[in-house]
Amino acid sequence: MVESLKVGLLGLGTVGTATAESLLSPNPAHALLKEITISKVGVNSLDKPRGVQLSAGVLTTDLEGIVSDPDIDLVVELIGGLEPARSLILKAIANGKHIVTANKAVISRYGEEIYQAAEQAGVYVLIEAAVAGGIPIIRPLQQALSVNRIDSILGIINGTTNYILTKMAAEGTDFAEVLAEAQQLGYAEADPSADVDGYDAADKIAILATLAFGEQVNLEDVSCDGIRQVSAVDIQYAERLGFEIKLLAIAQRDETGLQVRVHPTLLPKNHPLATIDGVNNAILVEGDPIGQVMFYGPGAGGGATGSAVVSDIMNIAAMLKSSQQVNPLIKIPQHPRSQLVPIQKLVTRFYARLICVDRPGVIGNLGTCFGKHDVSLESIVQIDFNNGLAEIVVVTHNVEEEKFRKALEEIPHLKGIDQIQIPSVLRVLREA
Repeated sequence: MVESLKVGLLGLGTVGTATAESLLSPNPAHALLKEITISKVGVNSLDKPRGVQLSAGVLTTDLEGIVSDPDIDLVVELIGGLEPARSLILKAIANGKHIVTANKAVISRYGEEIYQAAEQAGVYVLIEAAVAGGIPIIRPLQQALSVNRIDSILGIINGTTNYILTKMAAEGTDFAEVLAEAQQLGYAEADPSADVDGYDAADKIAILATLAFGEQVNLEDVSCDGIRQVSAVDIQYAERLGFEIKLLAIAQRDETGLQVRVHPTLLPKNHPLATIDGVNNAILVEGDPIGQVMFYGPGAGGGATGSAVVSDIMNIAAMLKSSQQVNPLIKIPQHPRSQLVPIQKLVTRFYARLICVDRPGVIGNLGTCFGKHDVSLESIVQIDFNNGLAEIVVVTHNVEEEKFRKALEEIPHLKGIDQIQIPSVLRVLREA
């Protein structure tokens, strides 16, 4: 029984800083976070400025000391790379520590060794942050989707390559030019090989395939082609034929067996993954009986990946917490009743279609009426004319519903606007 969880954090880079900020927040998103303490943080240098305020004595360069410290319950590995990450994880396990890691390279290559060591030591190893940043995919495969027979996993799981292909398609520019721009913006590393040659995606699909199909997938068996050979001409021809080109990571089982591969793929424009642009990631899982489900969101970044790391830490804390028979993260607790905001106070955007007699000044009068009620218009256009009637479409910026409705009520009484009809009023996704 663990009353509070003491954490040793290895690495304080972008993800490590985001993780520490969540664990140290005075107003945590979940009450369980109040019972988790950062005991030590291992870094390469004590002199480097840090983006998070830590108590005196917490920072240390002795990473070996952290994984051996008898007072630490859980080690979070965020230093990346193969060594010393692998050795530190194994040593921590040998010392009875639970593990949370975002290290896809270590897990894809040494996962079997690490899991076997954890099984023998009776500790948890959680890896939600190792694939697709903040997108929850590991735990759904282990839990919510585990009752399904998984047929396939198709993923856009490398944001750098997706950004490059998106820019090539939008601007008609070639790979080398867009890669240089991505490097300037920080989306691509100085040595982009892991991303553009598909190795990063291969690490991730190996992990997902192992979990989804219940078979250990060896990374060296994953067929891997990157996007260096994709040209602007290829993208233009694909467009004419009704396709988008994406770097897909694919794991699927058919009558021939299990296939795991990474390569550029032409997707029909109506495919769910064809619209995933920029640095975003998405994973499409198909199984029986569930059918298709898609997970979409930011696949990297401190906040997104740190969210997944802290989620794993919290899950371990929940599983170790006292002798309660129900995991507090799974049980739906009693909540005080919420007071909902009245619909009249909703702030959103609106679409309205109006029909009236076509005459000079109509659009100006409508604009004046909306302005009188503090309704800011994104657009107001006449889109059709028939039998002396004009059809006008209005789209607003964010506005309180009550104000918008009052403007609509006044419109039929405006001078110069005859035979007004308002056949459609729809809400539009609110502006951020």
